[in-house]
Amino acid sequence: MDPTKTSQPSEPPSAPWHALPPEAALERTQSASEGLSEEEARRRLERYGPNVLHRESRNGPLRVLFRQINNPLIWVLLGAAVLAIALGKVTDGLVVLAVVVLNTLIGFIQEFRAGKAIEALSRMVPELTAVLRGGRKVTVSAAELVPGDVVLLGSGDKVPADMRLIEVRNLQVEEAALTGESVPVLKQLHPVEADADLGDRSNLVFGGTLVAAGTGTAVVVATGGATELGRISTMLDEAVDLQTPLTKALASIGRYLTIAILVVSAVLLGVGLLRGYQTSEALLVAITLAVAAIPEGLPAIVTIALAIGVQRMAARRAVIRKLPAVETLGSTTVICTDKTGTLTRNEMTVQALWTPSGAWSVSGVGYAPHGHLLEGGVPVDEVPEAARKLLRAGVLCNDAALQQREGTWGLTGDPTEGALLVAAEKAGLGVEELRERFSRVDAIPFESENQFMATLNEDGQGRRHIFLKGAPEVVLRRCALGDGVTGAQVLAEVERLAGEGMRVLAMAMKMVSGSHDRLELEDVAEDFSLLGLEGMIDPPREEAVAAVRMCHEAGIVVKMITGDHQKTAESIGRELGLQAKGAAVTGRQLAAMDDARLAEVAVSTNVFARVAPEHKLRLVRALQAKRHVVAMTGDGVNDAPALKQANIGVAMGITGTAVSKEAADIVLTDDNFASIAEATAEGRRVYDNLIKSLAFVLPTNLGLALILAFSVAFFPIQQVAGVLAPLMPMLPTQLLWINLVATVALALPLAFEAKELNLMRRPPRSPEEPVLSRFVVVRTLLAAVLMAAGAIGLFLWEYRSEVARVGHEVALREAQTMAVTTVILFQIFYMLTCRSLKGSIFKLGLFSNRTVFVGIGVLVLLQLGFIYLPFMQRVFGTAALGWEALGLPVLVAAVILPVISAEKAWRSRRERRRARDREPPRGVPMGPRVPA
Repeated sequence: MDPTKTSQPSEPPSAPWHALPPEAALERTQSASEGLSEEEARRRLERYGPNVLHRESRNGPLRVLFRQINNPLIWVLLGAAVLAIALGKVTDGLVVLAVVVLNTLIGFIQEFRAGKAIEALSRMVPELTAVLRGGRKVTVSAAELVPGDVVLLGSGDKVPADMRLIEVRNLQVEEAALTGESVPVLKQLHPVEADADLGDRSNLVFGGTLVAAGTGTAVVVATGGATELGRISTMLDEAVDLQTPLTKALASIGRYLTIAILVVSAVLLGVGLLRGYQTSEALLVAITLAVAAIPEGLPAIVTIALAIGVQRMAARRAVIRKLPAVETLGSTTVICTDKTGTLTRNEMTVQALWTPSGAWSVSGVGYAPHGHLLEGGVPVDEVPEAARKLLRAGVLCNDAALQQREGTWGLTGDPTEGALLVAAEKAGLGVEELRERFSRVDAIPFESENQFMATLNEDGQGRRHIFLKGAPEVVLRRCALGDGVTGAQVLAEVERLAGEGMRVLAMAMKMVSGSHDRLELEDVAEDFSLLGLEGMIDPPREEAVAAVRMCHEAGIVVKMITGDHQKTAESIGRELGLQAKGAAVTGRQLAAMDDARLAEVAVSTNVFARVAPEHKLRLVRALQAKRHVVAMTGDGVNDAPALKQANIGVAMGITGTAVSKEAADIVLTDDNFASIAEATAEGRRVYDNLIKSLAFVLPTNLGLALILAFSVAFFPIQQVAGVLAPLMPMLPTQLLWINLVATVALALPLAFEAKELNLMRRPPRSPEEPVLSRFVVVRTLLAAVLMAAGAIGLFLWEYRSEVARVGHEVALREAQTMAVTTVILFQIFYMLTCRSLKGSIFKLGLFSNRTVFVGIGVLVLLQLGFIYLPFMQRVFGTAALGWEALGLPVLVAAVILPVISAEKAWRSRRERRRARDREPPRGVPMGPRVPA
């Protein structure tokens, strides 16, 4: 919508649309029941603009491409490549440029596929709609709707704008996508409280929702960006796509590494010039150091490791839309989840029966009509007669139907009525058999004004019965109570069931004469016998209960944020173990809180009810302000802003709207909270393996930098062909061979490592915890020093032993080949120790990851080609080594195994002592390790 045309009919805080009677809404919009004239509609279209959602312009491909290049390490590599070509080292420069191009393409492809949530929002507005213009029914484009238009709604219609109802007939609207309400909402005309929550504004219909049943007439009160859908679109634009902990950490590492490389390169340039290097040779040393110190293979390693995580998560029914989301889910400290369909089955199920002669809890959930009905294993033929009569009324006074297709049961009709049918089937009362035996003669359909439904049925023996079903207080007024049961007792039972989060319906019956063939309202005014109450709820998934428990054991807090009623949310929250005590906090209460108070409540409360989109967004931001890593699940349009704002957005694949899926990072194909828990474990495994890869890669770069720095500072300068030249232990192309081919071939198998044994029994890491922890830094220094010492020692040994025999040039090539081979062998042995950073590889299982040995085998073959194949000798400047000369690098490199094993054993003993000192009392759960 044009931002200059967002003015809508005034809605002062003292009298919002839902607090006005229908005639007042028409008066405020300066309209009438016959609608606007065509001329007035055109004027208003000019004034308010079209009924479409404004779309923010998105980054073009060139801007996305530049973002991949605009990285400090990439600029250093580009500079090194250009300088190398200028100095005549064309091969070296082109190889470096090829690395830059590869990394840039990987990042570009990943980012250019990013979400299109606002485009998906616009598809929720229908193309055509029926309106009254000058008293005539016409069909117009939904984009041409203006405030004051009178719209006609029917079953199956998509609502085109926000409207105040002025006429209804059994109108039910599916609002789950917008409010989170799990069943269609019955609409009515009477004004409601001015401060009513969005889900309680029962006299309004909202753009993007769907008419499930009935008909209605409504006056448009808001279009385009002024609608609830438009507000969500605005919030989507304002929501920030946050960097993941891993991408932030890698960016930080990149900045510090760039500064360090530039400083050390400048120092080495100065040292070289002071020692008598020619300027071109000194510059070549600086380039070589940059190539050695920059982990060129790291972006590819991270991307491929995340891609492997994507495949594993897909097998666990979690589809990843953005690669970094794999790791972020593993670092989550709080999961904010919707209720309907995620924690619950999204199937209304009868769970309690009450009759004047007794009460029972109902067992079994779902639509599949099997199993016994009553807890305690009561056989079908022993279901009490009072319960049978109650269930029979629920079947006969009912318009829903159960259908079995391809072995699964489904429902046609209202979910609440479907629950009554399933309960009867589980009691052994065949629905179809009952309906054939008690054929329907007439019916009074459910109307919002009446709050009941009634049917007239004949039992096949000439007797006719009226069955009544509806709101308990409405049914109770029509009943003649007896047998010691009072109205107060019945209402107390209703209150008890409602307090457990159940939706309660009352059933009643009375006999009429056999000649009675038509139902009138006076027929259902009095003299009914109360059969009882049926309480129903959308029950929790059994696997969700276990998944919540697993999250708690892993130190992850689970918070339920739903648009459903407070009592229902509290009941489900207790069953799931989310919040044993205390009331759920409602959206209305959240709206009254300032940011400081809301932040306290966001942390201390785990169940939120009747929550609007802006409340979800505020809750996510409040938790992030407390430095939590927040995963947000949802399936509706109302969830999209929070999904985008959260560190990790998780949308539902089955019930989720296109908007929620486009705003999310992960889509669950089974809409099951248990899949989130499994994906969280997979995310932790991915992060562990990325840390293993980092711990493996970084010592190589530091070791190579140490080798070059030592050589510049202490190696002799040779005069070759009248030119002073430094004795360099490795060439730039050889460094790239180590950094790309060797490092990647060995680091990638680490991405396939199995889960650590304590993976989901440890708290999530702090969002502030650096990727390069003290442990990783110390391990990096230890391994790098050993690697540099071994390579330098063997380089000097080989050069000095061969220079007199074969001359400087050949001896240098052989010595460089020896140094590179030593580093490669160090990498192979060190990679084996990185399979478990803190434990023994024998405890892990030597052959638990066979790809490790595939990587080693491939690298050994490549390295033999590097040494002995003529074309590779020409490209990389290597020379063939005698077979006896290869044994020494193996022995020197193998030293890393006992050294790292001893360091692991020492660290393990120290951590066990610390754990004993800080061990909490038994039974005290550990929360997420988040800084205060």
